[in-house]
Amino acid sequence: MPSEFFFQAFIYLLAAVLSVPVAKRLGLGSVLGYLVAGVIIGPYVLGLVGGGQQEDVMHFAEFGVVLMLFIIGLELQPALLWRMRGPILGLGGLQVVITTGAIAGLSLLFGLPWMMALAVGMVFALSSTAIVLQTLEEKGLLKTEAGQSAFSVLLFQDIAVIPMLALMPLLAAPEGTANRVILVAAESELALTGWQKTLLVIGVVGGIIVGGRYLMRPVFRFIADTRLREIFTATALLLVIGITLLMQMVGLSPALGTFVAGVVLAENEYRHELETNIEPFKGLLLGLFFISVGATINFSILFQQPLLVLGLVLGMMALKGVILFALGKGFGLTLSSNALFACALAQAGEFGFVLFSFAEQQRVLPSDLTALLVVVVALSMALTPLVLIANDRLIQPRFRQPRTEREADTIDDGETPVIIAGFGRFGQIVGRLLIANGVEATVLDHDASHIEMLRRFGHKVFYGDSSRLDLLHAAGAEHAKLFVIAIDDPARILKTVDLVRKNFPHLKILARAVDRRHAYELIRRDVVVVERETYESALNMGVEALSLLGFRAYQARRAAQTFKHHDEAAMQEQAHMQDEKLVARSQRLSNDLQQILRSDGDDFAQELDQAWDTTALREAMGDTANGTTGKDKPSVR
Repeated sequence: MPSEFFFQAFIYLLAAVLSVPVAKRLGLGSVLGYLVAGVIIGPYVLGLVGGGQQEDVMHFAEFGVVLMLFIIGLELQPALLWRMRGPILGLGGLQVVITTGAIAGLSLLFGLPWMMALAVGMVFALSSTAIVLQTLEEKGLLKTEAGQSAFSVLLFQDIAVIPMLALMPLLAAPEGTANRVILVAAESELALTGWQKTLLVIGVVGGIIVGGRYLMRPVFRFIADTRLREIFTATALLLVIGITLLMQMVGLSPALGTFVAGVVLAENEYRHELETNIEPFKGLLLGLFFISVGATINFSILFQQPLLVLGLVLGMMALKGVILFALGKGFGLTLSSNALFACALAQAGEFGFVLFSFAEQQRVLPSDLTALLVVVVALSMALTPLVLIANDRLIQPRFRQPRTEREADTIDDGETPVIIAGFGRFGQIVGRLLIANGVEATVLDHDASHIEMLRRFGHKVFYGDSSRLDLLHAAGAEHAKLFVIAIDDPARILKTVDLVRKNFPHLKILARAVDRRHAYELIRRDVVVVERETYESALNMGVEALSLLGFRAYQARRAAQTFKHHDEAAMQEQAHMQDEKLVARSQRLSNDLQQILRSDGDDFAQELDQAWDTTALREAMGDTANGTTGKDKPSVR
């Protein structure tokens, strides 16, 4: 019924909207939020979803994993993938083989026949591509050594699903099936002889490669010429869904097929457009997939046999973690990267749901055992975000080298009129301008490696924390005239300002502001010059934009100067306002500025004859070089 469909959609979306922001705020990540939401709305808590439609939702949600692999493929050029062949085949291959053997051996010890033991070992050797990649991407760890190693193993595991599906029927009771190789897709199965299967796989993969490289570029160009974004989105989804259907028809992994297509299209000029159009669908469907996993956890089995279920979950994850850590060490991973690598891949994967279901259909595993093992898979996936949080907070700090605070340098500059705190991309411009004009300055910075690099370029920079009173005394703050604060930490800037104003009130402070609110804090502290770090460059770009839109050069510069004067005055006024008054006043000032610029534009035609008169130009643009703004009046930009 349509009403039932919309009710289910409402429940899934409501669960995501309520749970994920809470989980993110608690530092647990979005994946755990989705899983908890699935548990809550599932049949064993609130019972809002479940039953027959739950399996249909899971199949639909698995398309999110397919889209994720396609986007990952778009970001991997073939040359990069070729360079990764060692970790993919070596690390990934060894992980699957060794883990399968270890789990199968333990299963034999627990009394399972060798066919069942091998099937369980193969399934538990796989990890969750969806959870691992999503979590690592959220944490910004996908490009790290551990992230790339995890990706290599996951990619090999996705490829290994194909021979696993082929082997499952051979592990069933002998019924004359040994003379055929059977490949089964998620919705259909196809019986083929060995050579037919080989030709079919080569043909399909070759077709994807050739089509992606030679046929899709003119297709995308034709679609792009329509200038209809929704048609490009439809084309992108059509491509992914078409590859998914093709891979299912021949019994190959849809995720693997779309990954190959993504790699082929990685050098296409429409790659970024494809990624942008598919990203929202990927995020939504992945969230639906995680909710579905949470809803499939059979808590009745967990409550009936809690020790057995938890023992299987923890034992499987511990065994996989040990194997992964040993392999990571063998492949030269650092201790911290190796710990992350082992923790990230210790769970079972989403392909476990498909493989255990298929194993039951092929009479490889009995239904009561598959029900138990599916709960183990789901719980291990649900525990993964918690394991990674424990790794961040408990394990990783043990591998970090204790940071020994370097002693401040002995400052031997003598008395200089200027002290500059911070010599990065902002402070260097100020310092170079002063030094080029013969003004001596004592420069302080708190980044030891950055200082060594600056010294190689001939800059004299001293190591030290500008928020320390003893260092300021050593730098000659008692005799200096100006103190320029160009560090990039807003809190340290305010701390340094307070320290200087308290102990060296004669110093005129010029401070860098990272944004408008930070500028308000500096104005309230009576800083002489407050410079917003991107303000002037952004204003210059605005002038260029007006020029390119047909404004005369003088008109564009005049509009920018009017804007600048109005904004500086507004900054001084708004700095002392409360937040509730600030919004209303900002809107009023914005309207006033529009009226001023519109009125100024009407007057521009009358003044055009004076545009190249230097004196008139300076007066019109409010030139302050003659000191009309007042010698010590605070300057805010």
